[in-house]
Amino acid sequence: MPTQEISPGLFVQGHTTAWRLQDFKLIAFDMDSTLINIECVDEIADAVGRKAQVAAITEATMRGEIADFKESLRRRVALLKGVTRADMTTVLTQRLQLNPGAAALVHRCQAAGLKVLLVSGGFTFFSDHVRDLLRIDFTRANVLEIVHDELTGHLVNQPWGDICDGAEKRRMLVQTCAELGIRPDQAIAMGDGANDLPMMAEAGLSVAYHAKPTVREQAMVAINEGGLDRLLEVLK
Repeated sequence: MPTQEISPGLFVQGHTTAWRLQDFKLIAFDMDSTLINIECVDEIADAVGRKAQVAAITEATMRGEIADFKESLRRRVALLKGVTRADMTTVLTQRLQLNPGAAALVHRCQAAGLKVLLVSGGFTFFSDHVRDLLRIDFTRANVLEIVHDELTGHLVNQPWGDICDGAEKRRMLVQTCAELGIRPDQAIAMGDGANDLPMMAEAGLSVAYHAKPTVREQAMVAINEGGLDRLLEVLK
């Protein structure tokens, strides 16, 4: 489909119909490098001197070069063994920030009556903080196993499954829509990595935010410059 740049760094893929915010009932966000400025797993790894090793796996996974997200995450979490709860708190308080325009977009959507969903291949230690900060309605993320205030290198299985990967993000989007009594095409989904593509494919409006090439190519809207709130430029 042809892509048009409607303003600097803002692209729309093969779609000329104006979207209206009032036509949507839910907006779903990825967390790491979308709602927030960091990849939490990479920053946690820094505490045990393994950031470069972990970040290389993260980058390859987000680009779609490592197709098995679950195996990729298990490999990275194993390298986090020995990180303390205090180390993670330092990442939370000193490195994690909302990306530009995140609060403005979320608040605008909430004012328009949309519910907000956060679906992350990252960890509840951080997603719970973001949830509370932005008053997000629904969340799904992975739980790190902590024993004696240190990470064990394992994840804790949840009632819904073991790891929130691309398939789980899609399932959570569809399930949340069902709970709200709406159709998936009444949802907006925003992400930056390959594991966001399944949920983006279900949504009525898919948005790539400073995303990997494979995600930009498949999204209806690509924000390559500026903040998340640039989405409002295409929502009438």
